[in-house]
Amino acid sequence: MLTVLRHALAMLLLPFMALVVVPAWLLTSFPPLAAEGSEISLSVGLMRAVGISVLLPGLALFSWCVQLFVRVGHGTLAPWDPTHNLVSLGPYRYVRNPMISGVALMLMGEALLWRSWAIGVWNGVFLVVNHLYFLLSEEPGLEQRFGEPYRCYKDTVPRWLPRIP
Repeated sequence: MLTVLRHALAMLLLPFMALVVVPAWLLTSFPPLAAEGSEISLSVGLMRAVGISVLLPGLALFSWCVQLFVRVGHGTLAPWDPTHNLVSLGPYRYVRNPMISGVALMLMGEALLWRSWAIGVWNGVFLVVNHLYFLLSEEPGLEQRFGEPYRCYKDTVPRWLPRIP
């Protein structure tokens, strides 16, 4: 039961804020792009379909990463309750931060779904803030916690974009 609460708290405080609370505030504060002309319903429908087709793979990637953190890492996605084991399986074989990539895909999908330029800007801010956090805090902390295995992982797996074989 305590494990479920730990994960629920981490999910509520981090991805829920980034994916639900901030976008909801942005949607109420900054109106979505207005569609004009006779093609309103077609363009809005197409934009929403594309948004959903981007959001769902992001959700799948994010969910897969959280599952690996639980099963393999024996921890949560929260920095205050980190994994006990280095996770380098699944999407972590290709990039070091696939969970953030999943969240960014979901934010991009939301921006398209709601035709919101503000959520698109938030997605950019989210990525920059996370990039700085990884450089300044997370990666040094992982090196300290996991030592040589993490340094080897860091040398062979790119941070954001997978290497093309």
